[in-house]
Amino acid sequence: MRVPLSWLKECVNITIAPEELGHRLTMAGLEVAAIHKIGLEGAELAWDRQKIVIGNVLEVKPHPNADLLVLADVDYGAATPHTVVTGAPNLFVYKGQGPLAHPFKSVIAFEGAQLYDGHREERLIVTLKGRPVRGVLSNAMLCSEKELGLSDEHEGIIRLEDDAPVGMPACELLGEVVFEIDLTPNLARCLSIIGIAREVAALTGETFTLPEPQALMTGTPIEGRVQVTIEADDLCPRFTAGLIEGITIQPSPHWMQRRLRYAGMRPVNNMVDISNYVMLEWGQPTHAFDADCVSDQHLIVRLARAGERLTTLDDKERDLQNVSTTPLLVCDLQGPLALAGIMGGASSEVRETTTRVLLEAAIWKPSQVRRSAQEFKLPSEASRRFERGVDYALPWPAQHRALELMRTLGGGTIVQGLVDVYPHRWEPLVLQLPPAEVERIVGVRLSAHEIAQLLQSLGFVCKVQGSGGMGDLSTVMGGQLDVSTVMVEVPSFRQDVTLLADLCEEIARVYGYDRIPETRLMDELPAADRHPERELEQRSRDVLVGCGLSEVITYALTDMAAVARLSPAEAQSSRYLRLSNAVSPEREYMRRSLLPSLVEALATNLKEQQRVGLFEIGRVFLPNDDDTWLPDELLCLGLALAGTRHPPTWKDQSGGASTEAMLDFFDLKGIVETLLKRLMIHEALAWVALNDDERFHPGRSAMLMRGSGEEQQKVGVVGELHPLVLERFHVDVPRAVVAELQLDTLMALAQQPIYTAISRYPATVQDLAVVVANDVPAERVVGLIRQGAGALLESVSLFDIYSGPQIGAGKRSLAYRLAFRASDRTLTDEALTKVRNKVIKLLEREIGASIR
Repeated sequence: MRVPLSWLKECVNITIAPEELGHRLTMAGLEVAAIHKIGLEGAELAWDRQKIVIGNVLEVKPHPNADLLVLADVDYGAATPHTVVTGAPNLFVYKGQGPLAHPFKSVIAFEGAQLYDGHREERLIVTLKGRPVRGVLSNAMLCSEKELGLSDEHEGIIRLEDDAPVGMPACELLGEVVFEIDLTPNLARCLSIIGIAREVAALTGETFTLPEPQALMTGTPIEGRVQVTIEADDLCPRFTAGLIEGITIQPSPHWMQRRLRYAGMRPVNNMVDISNYVMLEWGQPTHAFDADCVSDQHLIVRLARAGERLTTLDDKERDLQNVSTTPLLVCDLQGPLALAGIMGGASSEVRETTTRVLLEAAIWKPSQVRRSAQEFKLPSEASRRFERGVDYALPWPAQHRALELMRTLGGGTIVQGLVDVYPHRWEPLVLQLPPAEVERIVGVRLSAHEIAQLLQSLGFVCKVQGSGGMGDLSTVMGGQLDVSTVMVEVPSFRQDVTLLADLCEEIARVYGYDRIPETRLMDELPAADRHPERELEQRSRDVLVGCGLSEVITYALTDMAAVARLSPAEAQSSRYLRLSNAVSPEREYMRRSLLPSLVEALATNLKEQQRVGLFEIGRVFLPNDDDTWLPDELLCLGLALAGTRHPPTWKDQSGGASTEAMLDFFDLKGIVETLLKRLMIHEALAWVALNDDERFHPGRSAMLMRGSGEEQQKVGVVGELHPLVLERFHVDVPRAVVAELQLDTLMALAQQPIYTAISRYPATVQDLAVVVANDVPAERVVGLIRQGAGALLESVSLFDIYSGPQIGAGKRSLAYRLAFRASDRTLTDEALTKVRNKVIKLLEREIGASIR
């Protein structure tokens, strides 16, 4: 939320620096993400006090040598007016009229002033220089909002309010400090200027002044003219309606437009702007209906009925029945007019021809608004407030404030009285708070007087109860009551406070977390329970980070378009869990694989760097055949590699971009094997070639399998992405490899580390070259060598592959380096020969190998 400082000052006196105020708000739980300064010292563009001032446009004359330019005489407080050459479109209507009957205020900048260039899209600061313009010297200019940095509006000069003082530095009138505050959902009371001003008063010790708006109501009484019926009073505890007639739709004055822009909202017209202004000021959303479009001036609050549809203000027709939650509507006798608390309908919207406005200010059940806003994918500033809970007392002052602004800014007459249907009145909650409870929870000993003062500064009503009976704060201060507890009445704008702990939190916030003394715990910390699965998960992260990969966290929700980019067949044939009330179409299905989002992250990161290695640990969701059961949630590990293997050097003539220099299948396979080794997985896992998966390049992928025969289980897959997949994801490298492993299964196979003494005896290294058929995987040979050699084999690695006429057609030679070592003796040639012969016989029997 963006909060202008000048607006806050209307409710509370602020004397401390903006930076100090931002610090205090942050320490109290209202995190100030940024402080923006506009036109003031410290801003990107600070307006010169002498050269950028308020001027009064007295007369607009034709330019003698240019039809598209005019000469404006501007009074800026000097003895004589200053003539400005300008081409502002909104001045041409006054050209040649002589002295204006109603001069208007604007901002004039003189030679040497620094402004933004109004003709560029980007913000570029330029210095104003005097020069002849078609024969007339121009050493000043009338400013647009864009040139001052107030907005992107450049079609015409600023028109200020009539009471703007001539000659005043523009920074004094238009300069502003805007706090950008990140509000958490529990801070519903702070979604308004008044709510934040109340917090500021409590944190600074100043007095908070609650505005008391009064509307001048002189029209015919509202009784019998407007009727409100609430059929679903459990969803609408209060509904108020007011009526104003004879209004004119026109632009809002500059002071209102300025504040709305500072607060992050776009001005539209006076009626829309007033509704937004009151919402920002009070926290109460309102909605304006064109009264002539409401049948019999009768508003009805009810649930949607069969077959009803509504075209909302965004020109989209909404089916009100084909939804999981029946929406709450504001209707007339003819049908729906608005989605309650979310958005109005096009049939009753305020138009340029509107002269009568029926104004609604109501309270809606938060859960109902939240579900409907999600269902129709219509989040708004209004629904954001209703979802968190709006003060039951706000509709009345908000009505008066909005109607009076409509009268003063749009003309017209306010009908006497309001319709106020209030079936479920707010029942205040009273909590008993002993000072000892505050000390126990907060850790600070405070008197009843201090507790009551802190809570009353936030708007709570406090009385004290003791041996002498009940009394107010003055009774405690006078020493007339022996206090045993503080009775706290929770105001209607604090619906989040229901427990004593909530009150203690409020006391701690205002007292200051940084003032609470540090104390030692009364006892030792309890022993933490071990979680082996989390430890293995963290060990996996450590291994992968050590291999140069970066962890990413992607959404568990996806859409079919993302799935189809990786595998069109998967998107068409597999069952996915669909959310009945998705936040957006891109987050409609529960993922079955980590790879679509991981490849998307890979493509994004490759735009910024030459080498990218990513991994993600997350759950995938597989629906059961029986939909009555919850889905299976499997913990998976996804990996992705792409780019150059090493940074390019002067020796690399290709600049590191050759295909041989790119990361490939074997790089990722090595990372997977490193992970398996570090997880202490001793069970033999086999790599099996995978040739029929459309996601991968043919012949460049493999499955990691556990077991054998019919009991063989797939543990994961590693492969180079198919070129068509790279194209669909816009991956701008010739090669990318990915892997997905079932981490649940791997962690079940992991063993605790077993530490053994380092052997004192030397290792013996031998080479073994075997000739096998081309379709025998090298990993299969490694497995047989380990099986035949037994415990004496310390390591085995492939170091050479050869094929040629000497080997024979359809065959190849695989050369392995074997290291043998015993823990209790030096191995003899005789012992090694026996082991070697056993390995050779096993290779000949199992795969038909021969020794080269």
